[in-house]
Amino acid sequence: MKQIKNRHFEGERPLFGARDLILENVTIHAGESALKECSGMKAVNCRFEGKYPFWHNDGFTVKNCLFTEGARAAIWYSKNLLMLDTIVEAPKMFRDASGVRLENVRLPNALETFWKCSDIELKNVSADKGDYLFMGSSRIWIEDFSLNGNYSFQYCRDIEIRNATINSKDAFWNSENVTVRDSSIDGEYLGWHTKNLRLINCKISGTQPLCYAKDLVMENCSMGCDADLCFEYSTLDASICGAVKSVKNPAGGRILAGSIGEIILDGNCRNPGGCEIRENARKSA
Repeated sequence: MKQIKNRHFEGERPLFGARDLILENVTIHAGESALKECSGMKAVNCRFEGKYPFWHNDGFTVKNCLFTEGARAAIWYSKNLLMLDTIVEAPKMFRDASGVRLENVRLPNALETFWKCSDIELKNVSADKGDYLFMGSSRIWIEDFSLNGNYSFQYCRDIEIRNATINSKDAFWNSENVTVRDSSIDGEYLGWHTKNLRLINCKISGTQPLCYAKDLVMENCSMGCDADLCFEYSTLDASICGAVKSVKNPAGGRILAGSIGEIILDGNCRNPGGCEIRENARKSA
């Protein structure tokens, strides 16, 4: 492979269409589309400052690099990326991308990142300012993850998450086939309109969680003291350790909890008696 080392590039498309190229200690200054339509690329210890550096790329590695805020929308319409030990300060990273693997990556400005992407693997990744993260993406595997940002994982499909801390309002709306294990999820209106959401050994916080859900499963989960008015119009099978502040008008299934502060079955209940609700295996309603 050809190597370019200790160089600076700027302007429009300086390395357009390159093949099988190693970049080491290279800086991409202001400009656009520095590495567009490339394949077989490897960038090590590089700095990206210009917009849209990796568009329409296939088969590339990015290691120990920095994407500054100016490198916005850096990786779109690309596939087969391995990113390691990298800091991404740029928003709108990854769109219409597939086969993306990140390990030991920090995204301190993750606004509108990972839109309409597929076949994603994240290991030891943190994301801040991550509003609308993963919009409309599918086939996602995540382990050792932290997120601060609202409206995450909306309209997503086929997700598995392990050991995560997710602080996100309106997370997982309209998502389907999602499993979250050994994690903490804090944010109001969690998981509305989901299908086949499975929560295992998770702690849930925030008002009005898990409403309008279809076939929700909760195994050995706990609920924060602010998690009130839960499960409205949802069908579910829930096993909850400890207390639940309040349950409102579930549509069907079963809820087993250590205790329930209030059970609300009012005139708006669509299926009275359709959900079995128990405290410590004693029937409550």
